[in-house]
Amino acid sequence: MQPLTGLGVAKVLDSGHPNFKKGDLIWGTTGWEEYSVITGLEGFFKIQHTDVPLSYYTGILGMPGLTAYVGFYEVCSPKKGEYVFISAASGAVGQLVGQFAKLMGCHVVGSAGSKEKVDLLKNKFGFDEAFNYKEETDLDAALKRYFPEGIDIYFENVGGKMLDAVLLNMRALGRIALCGMVSQYTRDQPEGVQNLMCLIYKRIHMEGFVVFDHYNIYPKFLDIVLPYIREKKIVYVEDIAEGLESAPAALVGLFSGCNVGKQVVVIARE
Repeated sequence: MQPLTGLGVAKVLDSGHPNFKKGDLIWGTTGWEEYSVITGLEGFFKIQHTDVPLSYYTGILGMPGLTAYVGFYEVCSPKKGEYVFISAASGAVGQLVGQFAKLMGCHVVGSAGSKEKVDLLKNKFGFDEAFNYKEETDLDAALKRYFPEGIDIYFENVGGKMLDAVLLNMRALGRIALCGMVSQYTRDQPEGVQNLMCLIYKRIHMEGFVVFDHYNIYPKFLDIVLPYIREKKIVYVEDIAEGLESAPAALVGLFSGCNVGKQVVVIARE
């Protein structure tokens, strides 16, 4: 039986690899365990900058941060003044996409699943507007209320009914980055999307992407995002659970929206 795996930060205790030595801090895919033996080092990165919290390398400076960067800048090609909508906007990726968009001079609206998260989007992350999708009986009407002129960019984290409603509200030549579809992961039968004709007559570009295909631009990403963090132009919220024994509940909570920000499990502190 093998332990579950996930992205983590670790300290090298011993190494026979020329690029990693004892005492190095690294991030990559590790086991849900206190100690791991790692034989394949593809996809592992040595942590060079320790003036920020190490947990950031599971989030804003790790895979979620690079995901936000690739999806927004590389897939969506944003322009100043465009209208941007982000679902699951208070999560590890969404909170960053919104802040990148604000730094670009875009109008940004996000959806989340509680009043606490909506307040966080508007008051902490600087979104122009946000709404609780659970309180909306008609998602199409809600989007028309927040985007009377339509949506240029949609960063998709949810899927299902939200994607269907967004398609009706996209502007011509809009762009959709398909990052995730959390509403579909635990369903026995995935929901169908009915409004795909919008892609044709609105000439919408919709593209799925996997961040692992873009690890080659990680150094460029760090050069851009680290100064934003140090200059406090970007803020980041984490939901921290203590101890390996808390990991299963933290994982299950992701699918019901219990976490606020990036879910992190601390196994050991230096």
